[in-house]
Amino acid sequence: MNSPALPVIRLKSDRVPGHPWVWSAQIVKPDDRLPPGSVVDVHDAKGRFVGRGFWNGHARVALRLLTTDPDVDIDDDWIAQRIARAVELRRELLRLDEVSDAWRVVHSEGDGLSGLVVDRYADHLVVEYFAAGMWRFRETIHAALQRHFPGASLYWFAEQHVQRQESFDVRSNDAPTAVDVHEHGLAFHAAPGLGHKTGFFADQRDNRRRFAELARGRRVLDLCCNAGGFAVHAMKAGAREATGVDADAAILEVARENARMNGVAATFEQGDVFEWLRAAIARGETWDAVVLDPPKLTRDRNQVVNALKKYFAMNRTALDVLAPGGILLTCSCTGLVGESDFLEMIRRVALNAGRDIQVLDVAGAGPDHPVASNVPENRYLKAVFCRVG
Repeated sequence: MNSPALPVIRLKSDRVPGHPWVWSAQIVKPDDRLPPGSVVDVHDAKGRFVGRGFWNGHARVALRLLTTDPDVDIDDDWIAQRIARAVELRRELLRLDEVSDAWRVVHSEGDGLSGLVVDRYADHLVVEYFAAGMWRFRETIHAALQRHFPGASLYWFAEQHVQRQESFDVRSNDAPTAVDVHEHGLAFHAAPGLGHKTGFFADQRDNRRRFAELARGRRVLDLCCNAGGFAVHAMKAGAREATGVDADAAILEVARENARMNGVAATFEQGDVFEWLRAAIARGETWDAVVLDPPKLTRDRNQVVNALKKYFAMNRTALDVLAPGGILLTCSCTGLVGESDFLEMIRRVALNAGRDIQVLDVAGAGPDHPVASNVPENRYLKAVFCRVG
């Protein structure tokens, strides 16, 4: 039996979109008002079928294309199948359960589920909604997740600016209690549902281990350390000593607990990174392995240049405490800052400092954060491993 005809949204162009996001300026405004998150068919200017996805006339991203196959229905079964496919990738192909009990279950467009992100923290799942269309399928999403993770608790939310942009209201349930998670044999404290204060970012899992291997026998400085993941990994792998610096006093208590849980003697200090570094420079201190992993600097495309200036200033100052031959891991989780611009910033830092910087590798988030080939924006994390002369 054929499915009922869906509302049709027409594009202004007869060119097929090369991206699942279609901006409001690219579509012909429909005569009928459709609820945010409605499933619609998309036709080009000549009336040819282009795809099927979520419509939202209130949002800048007016369409989120989910399929280009006219025979595929976007319904409860489709959502459940996509979630099953995402879980299978992590468990069967990547075998993440052997490495960690904290990993990304669904990575939005990377798993073909635009507007949905799910993270696992041991027996807790944190579900974040970015699109009204996904929120309309929330019961199906939650039921599917509980089938794959029996007994797990679910916490769901959407940030306030997303709810305003997408015109939907999320009533979050109570966040779960804090839990210990594990990766590569180490334990870390996490508090799911508390934003950046979860104290644990699974996207850096493999980068923490790799940095630790490079830092054996070295004096380590972990800047913007959050809960001290890099410092703890480094000490466990044989670093000579490690110091973490962060402006957030509460998260540093989590970092100290992480060090105690893993039986390492890392030191953590509160302070503004620039002020702390200037004081260290004045004392003549140096380290021979430095991590710089600041939080996201902007969500505004108009502020990308300013963000790059901040990255330049932080990296340039960090070089003044990095000994010759030292290891630098410099990171950016600002999705709007592209990899090429970030690498250009590093080139200018080297030139300004008069130091030779060898880029050893440009890594990103772990493979549980897959990137769709037509959505490069989803490769938000840049982790550049360098040796500095």
